[in-house]
Amino acid sequence: MAVHEQSHRAAGFHPSSRRHRTASAIAVSEELDTRTARAHVLASLRILTGFVFLWAFLDKTFGLGYATASGKGWADGGSPTKGFLSSVAAGPMQSTFHAWAGEPWADWLFMLGLLGIGVAVMTGVALRPAAVAGTAMLALMWLAEWPPAKHLSNGSPSMSTNPFADYHLIYAAALVAVAAAGAGATWGLGRHWARLPIVRDHTWLR
Repeated sequence: MAVHEQSHRAAGFHPSSRRHRTASAIAVSEELDTRTARAHVLASLRILTGFVFLWAFLDKTFGLGYATASGKGWADGGSPTKGFLSSVAAGPMQSTFHAWAGEPWADWLFMLGLLGIGVAVMTGVALRPAAVAGTAMLALMWLAEWPPAKHLSNGSPSMSTNPFADYHLIYAAALVAVAAAGAGATWGLGRHWARLPIVRDHTWLR
């Protein structure tokens, strides 16, 4: 009888084994939840960052009355670069930016850059090229504002809030982060984009 009971216990229910399986299931579930939350956070960052560029394009094109006054948009004959670049008053590229201000090639490059980066980042496609182009554009804008300067060329205070880390660098870091993380698959077309033959053959297009 004792031998039979011992055999029955060995082949039957093992509380420790059940607890181990339950703990493993919980760990897997928590890992999936963490990955989902991370994907949603990165997707949100991607969409918001892309909208910064797309909104700038729309406002400068149609003069929506925010940064660009109504009736002075690109579509109305205004220049999206003249006002900003001609007002540069500090930094090593001051004279260069003045020369570029209002030039048709500068207007077209600037506006196509805003549109292309905005659409690519919001839709989650071509994030790597968009991150490179966006970082280059933001670097030029950082040089134009030149945060390290305490005073402008006319001697007035620059009102710079930080000599290095301004919003241009934050946007650039966000572009690099979403591109490096491949954040286009969640709430975007990144997964479909990556399946295209040309993208499979040239991974830098992702």
